[in-house]
Amino acid sequence: MNLLKSLTTVSIITLFSRLLGFIRDSLIAKFFGAGIYSDSFFIAFKLPNLLRRIFAEGAFSQAFTPILAEYKNKRSKKDTENFIASTSGILIIILSIIVVLGIIFSSFIISIIAPGFVNTDYKLKLTSKILKMTFPYILLVSLSSLASSILNIWKNFFVPAITPILLNISMILLIIIFPNILEPSILILAWAVLIGGLLQIFYQLIYLKKINMLIIPNFKKFDKGVLRVFKKMGTAIIGVTATQISLLINSAFASFLITGSITWIYYADRLMELPISMFGIALTIVLLPALTDAFNQNKKKEYNQLMDIGLRLCFLLIVPSSLILGFLSKPLLIALFQYGAFTYFDVLMTQINIIIYSFGLIFLIIAKVLAIGFYARQDVKTPVKINIFVLIITQLISPIFIFFLHHIGFPISICFAAFLNVILLFKTLVKRNIYKPEFGWLNFLSRITIVTIILSIFLLFISKIISEKWLILSPFKIRMFCLLSICFLIFVLYIFILFLLGFRIKDFSLKDMVK
Repeated sequence: MNLLKSLTTVSIITLFSRLLGFIRDSLIAKFFGAGIYSDSFFIAFKLPNLLRRIFAEGAFSQAFTPILAEYKNKRSKKDTENFIASTSGILIIILSIIVVLGIIFSSFIISIIAPGFVNTDYKLKLTSKILKMTFPYILLVSLSSLASSILNIWKNFFVPAITPILLNISMILLIIIFPNILEPSILILAWAVLIGGLLQIFYQLIYLKKINMLIIPNFKKFDKGVLRVFKKMGTAIIGVTATQISLLINSAFASFLITGSITWIYYADRLMELPISMFGIALTIVLLPALTDAFNQNKKKEYNQLMDIGLRLCFLLIVPSSLILGFLSKPLLIALFQYGAFTYFDVLMTQINIIIYSFGLIFLIIAKVLAIGFYARQDVKTPVKINIFVLIITQLISPIFIFFLHHIGFPISICFAAFLNVILLFKTLVKRNIYKPEFGWLNFLSRITIVTIILSIFLLFISKIISEKWLILSPFKIRMFCLLSICFLIFVLYIFILFLLGFRIKDFSLKDMVK
């Protein structure tokens, strides 16, 4: 198995999805700027995103995927179908209740997660209305995630990777075609979210049908394996919820900052999430089924090698992304977002956060890979305990960062938490003899350092010659062409330097890995 080849497929699709996401955000910036409408939408959509990470991408997938792999490898097809039917049935029941409660208590929820909005009646009512409209997205995206987990276990990485594109397409089309059909116009984004969620489900159902895994949910008799999923999920929810509650507490602090702060934080996060999705999440999607199979088949050496390759890929893939974010943050923001109501001042405020993220990006990615080293073994408790400990420490100090540094305090606390998380996860894996670094790390890191220095010099030169005034005055198509050309040139140069330093694709294959 070659992780790099599988990862490349998922990463390219994810890149396309994220590019569409940036086009979507560019349109939002152009039409709504950094003000009351954008702040209301981003705060309202934060809670559905929080619960999405708990029930879809976070706790649920961490608990469901390894057990589904066990059923596929060791149980009959009928047992596997019953397991999927039972899991989807309980998931629908739980999430339906949550959606109803969320709609009923929307105003109360907003007053908790954004107390600064309470003093402005219109802002509170608008945000509450958007939350009511977007809350059903939690159910839709969670069912979509369940479908993605099934397809991933059947080694179909393409369809789950392309599914998020449908949400971006929905939002882009509705903003362009119906920008002013509703009053206020920001409500069109809420409708786009719901339509996108429905598209994501129905698209994957087609491919589940092709592999004979389109299973009707069971609401009566539940398979015993479901209890294991939700027991592990309960543990994982504690960790994921703790993380998201921490973010909500920070959002509460942000609601007291000057208008626009929430939007600056959002756009910095969006840029930072591009490499995390392209490489971090994509790597875990590809690595988790492989690690789970190795664990179920008791292939300890293969398990260790997969972990080692995954960690090396973290360094290999994140170096150019971090350097681009650090050196080209301002041109990126101007090209992507400085339109209409989103001003040059907003660019400067957002840029600071991005530069900070460029230093912590490697730790954010490595933490994800280290965590699945536990999840693949159906050990949810250990990473959750570590996560909670890290959150307690960082939550005690993050208000200090926010108080003195305002919106800049957010990325500092996030990067510090990621660094501490990596240290504790790595130490635990080694101590329990789950992972032991393979031979050749010193040589690997020395070559990575060389390529980092060379690329930094090149990017520093590029950043000096790019004309910000020309970017500002250029139309969107010219900006994007210039931006993509520069990024493409950088990645080509990066690959060429790696080749000169002796890196080869076979280095990331199990059978060819240096012993």
